[in-house]
Amino acid sequence: MNKTMIAALAMAFATPALAQTFPNTPANEIQAENCTVKFINNVNVPAEVDGKVMELKFDEGWTVAAGELMVVIDDTQAKHALELKKAEEKEALLNATNDVNLKDSKNAKDLAFAELEAFKELRREGAIPFWELEKKRFEATRAELKIDLAEMQMQIAKVQFKAKESERQMAEYEIEKRRITAPFDGYVEARIAQLGEWVQPGSPVATLVQLDKLKVEGYIDTRRYSEQVVKGMPVQVKVYRDASDENVVTFDAKVDFVGSEIGLDKLYRISVNIENKQSGQQWLVKPGMRAEMTVLK
Repeated sequence: MNKTMIAALAMAFATPALAQTFPNTPANEIQAENCTVKFINNVNVPAEVDGKVMELKFDEGWTVAAGELMVVIDDTQAKHALELKKAEEKEALLNATNDVNLKDSKNAKDLAFAELEAFKELRREGAIPFWELEKKRFEATRAELKIDLAEMQMQIAKVQFKAKESERQMAEYEIEKRRITAPFDGYVEARIAQLGEWVQPGSPVATLVQLDKLKVEGYIDTRRYSEQVVKGMPVQVKVYRDASDENVVTFDAKVDFVGSEIGLDKLYRISVNIENKQSGQQWLVKPGMRAEMTVLK
């Protein structure tokens, strides 16, 4: 068999395989492969402190709003600590705003300087010895220093008040850490904590998933499209709710993420975010559903 025949046979076998691997698509479209619906947020909500679970405000299958209270851990000790810190803060505030010593020091200074002037006159008349005058001069100087001391003590009291204010805020935060809230609007996929159970910091109390917003991931073949897909390009998304090709939900979206890594299969990952749709109380699209993504050039 000569070289010409071998080449012809190779092309005959190669051409159908190439056509099967790379089906024809319109020139203005890029077809992603292996597209799947996935969660954007799928979180095990953790406890932040150790303690006994006193209240459970949710159950599996419930929908909760961001910031909604889900679990209360025993906060008895934390509440007592807060009351103590509030009392200490109030005491520090009274000290910081108390200017009695400052006023008294200013009055004492006025009196000391008035006596000093009187003693100066007596000294000029020879009615008192020199050391009596110097004693009054020293007392006047000391009265001025007492004003500085009173002002400094007020400044120290204000600093101590700020410290006590911070301690009170920390005590309030300790109570907040015992009140576990939902980090986002979501659906309770699983209730992990039990009433009366002792939990540790980091122990999950519930699995919370977001269903109103989801993402669709797919892969782009570099052998067909090279680096043609960039963030922000428009995308048409089809999500298949069952095995048939008829029960389809469609979305208009934009490319939100383009992966920087190309695998050994010459594919790189892209994803788009979609706003889920509802039929009554039921979300139409769920993670795990098969999808198609068509990127429009």
